[in-house]
Amino acid sequence: MSAAASPQPAKLAVSRRQRSTPYTPRIEALGVSDYSVVNHTVLPKGFGRSVEEDYWHLREHVQLWDVSCQRQVELHGPDAARLAQLMTPRDLRRAKVGQCFYAPVVDQAARMLNDPIILKLADDHFWFSIADSDLLLWAKGLALGYGMNVALDEPDVSPLAVQGPKSDDLMATVFGEQVRDIAFFNYSKLDFQGHSLLVARSGYSKQGGFEIYLDKSSLGLSLWDTLWDAGQAHNVLPGCPNLIERVEGGLLSYGNEMTRANSPLECGLGEYCSFDPTLNYIGKQALLKEQQAGPQRIIRGVLFDGDKTPPCANTWDLHVSGQYAGYISTAIWSPRLKQNVALGMIEQAYWDEGQTLSVQCADGTERNGVVSLLPMT
Repeated sequence: MSAAASPQPAKLAVSRRQRSTPYTPRIEALGVSDYSVVNHTVLPKGFGRSVEEDYWHLREHVQLWDVSCQRQVELHGPDAARLAQLMTPRDLRRAKVGQCFYAPVVDQAARMLNDPIILKLADDHFWFSIADSDLLLWAKGLALGYGMNVALDEPDVSPLAVQGPKSDDLMATVFGEQVRDIAFFNYSKLDFQGHSLLVARSGYSKQGGFEIYLDKSSLGLSLWDTLWDAGQAHNVLPGCPNLIERVEGGLLSYGNEMTRANSPLECGLGEYCSFDPTLNYIGKQALLKEQQAGPQRIIRGVLFDGDKTPPCANTWDLHVSGQYAGYISTAIWSPRLKQNVALGMIEQAYWDEGQTLSVQCADGTERNGVVSLLPMT
């Protein structure tokens, strides 16, 4: 029998069900090596460099990220504000045009459905910039069930992130010095080639940066090229959300750290939940009951020893003196902290900072670990 041929790397077959983006031609020309699919849209996940190389570059320079997968659920019409508030425990009543709000979205049992950034465009117009779930269907169901006068859609909006400590300098070159005046989690409308673009100071990293909400796909390549050319003076590279940086920073991933099995309180998002008796939202009674009793588990960081661990594709159990203490959902080696870092859901009896525990890794090894608050410093 002849030796089997060496397997070739699997390729993602892109169709209308797994959509490409306005920036895909540039991403591919720059050597994208890995994709994921989020919200039925491709998300670049690597460019042939190691996660550690990208981590240090992100902390020191600037990167362009194609995050078009952050699709928008658009609420527009007389009942838009009412529906937006019904969908989240976060109090939006004092929200102003130009502000962005990180907000949990929950079901009737106060279980997480998504954790979008909500942008208020007008009193009757909102965008929910979503994580990976079909939130548009939930919004449509609520609007229909409550008989609301509101139009719901997924508009032609493809965010492009500019992340890293040199992002202000790069963005100022393209959009002018006024970009430096945009406050954190606020946005401005800025001109690009005669078209007004929404530019927010936000992004899925702790290194600072912006997200440009491109609402005209025909401008995608020109926007990328303009930023890329201006970025040559700042050592720009194509990039993507970095696993090391997000774990250290305590940035949660819907579908990984939190799912429909979890509540906002378990996810450490209590500060984004209001229990004002005059505020009405789906899941309030269930969330209030949990708030009064206290959550039984919560997301924490975990530091653990041993050799560099590969990212965990499935959860790894945690134990304290043989007792189940929770699980790790994401783990990776930190070159800065010189140890493995992880995010996990820890049971109440063991979630205090400094609690020692054992990590049951997928390779069968048992590592010594300790609970950490987030972010990890």
